[in-house]
Amino acid sequence: MTSTDGLRLLPFRGLRYAPERVSSLTAVMSPPYDVVVRPDGVRHLETADPYNIVRLILPHAADPTTRHRQAADTLHRWRSEGVLTQDAEPALYVYEQRAGEVLQRGLIGALRLDGPVLPHEGVIPEVVEDRAALMRAAAANFEPLLLSYRGEGTATGAAAVIERVVEREPLLATTTEDGFAHRLWAVTDPADLTAIDDDLTRRQALIADGHHRWATYQRLYEQQAGATAGSPWASGLVLLVDTARYPLQVRAIHRVLPHLPPAKALADLAGAFRARALPGELSAAMEALEETPGTAFVLAGGPDSFHLLDRPDPGLLDRTIRRDRPEAWRQLDATVLHSVLLDEVWHIPDHPSDIGYLHHTEAAVEQAARHGGTAVLMRATSEETVRQLAEHGVTMPRKSTSFGPKPATGLVLRTLDGNEN
Repeated sequence: MTSTDGLRLLPFRGLRYAPERVSSLTAVMSPPYDVVVRPDGVRHLETADPYNIVRLILPHAADPTTRHRQAADTLHRWRSEGVLTQDAEPALYVYEQRAGEVLQRGLIGALRLDGPVLPHEGVIPEVVEDRAALMRAAAANFEPLLLSYRGEGTATGAAAVIERVVEREPLLATTTEDGFAHRLWAVTDPADLTAIDDDLTRRQALIADGHHRWATYQRLYEQQAGATAGSPWASGLVLLVDTARYPLQVRAIHRVLPHLPPAKALADLAGAFRARALPGELSAAMEALEETPGTAFVLAGGPDSFHLLDRPDPGLLDRTIRRDRPEAWRQLDATVLHSVLLDEVWHIPDHPSDIGYLHHTEAAVEQAARHGGTAVLMRATSEETVRQLAEHGVTMPRKSTSFGPKPATGLVLRTLDGNEN
């Protein structure tokens, strides 16, 4: 596809749950597919309501082909039964998430794939192939990925439309188990749609969450013989958030090394880092980590075993970290962790059975203790650092950041069978 100068967010006829056909909207919603990874999490969602969206995003069967066909058949059945119904006219959707002091508002639409969208992480080809097979079989985008862009910081253009729309009665409102309140509005007024389009055509976006789904959209378009820029496959479902008005939360993603006992992790350092035992609880350990200058990590073997690693050997850094990247990338905690500690010092293979990625510190510490392994607790990288590297075409080490709040799955779906606009 020929690249466009800016972002083009297209209206579509959203596919949404009929409230009268489900026990509640909360009961049919789910976190994104890659957050619901544990079998008990899937079972919890499946038992919440027989129509929970997890049956579409994470169907389970003996083989991939059966799983994908199962999701497609389930989608077809729910549409024919009136459980999912399509909105009468194409719209962009204003989506609001609120919990305590956290407020995020953005626009859900079908983003053309030829716009300036910056990735900051690589993808695993096998995951892209699996998601592509699922979307192709179902002819649908089940969940929006999260993109950020930088507006003017004022209530003009798209921001002005959003602020006006949220004063109206929403299409739906619900609160999920995590305490977030969700509201959704449809934007159909031609003047509002034009104002949004005029604004976004001057922007570029950063993929905050959903690299595999974005790569999946691109793969699906490439596989459609004769597809043009007007094809539904030439765009993908996204949530666009103006972080000049609604800054994203950026959290660290911690590593769990189940086969590396804490004593061996410390012994193998052999002067590569300074290691100091930290007294006290997890919160105190994380506070110490945040206050430490330069590269630093906390090693945890359990709820009462914490060591602070800092002051890495400069010669070791120089020998092990690739030189063809900007200095900002070379100094990232995640870069040092993977290039120095995991690859050079501990010789940990980059394989799911050897490295686990967890978003919550408590869960990481508990899992490490359960396996007799080691948790490496990390600090978050700022959105600005991620954006600057992405603008220079430099990707972060995998699982470097967790942006949020992530859009809930199940509020609005998009079909690709030619009836979406």
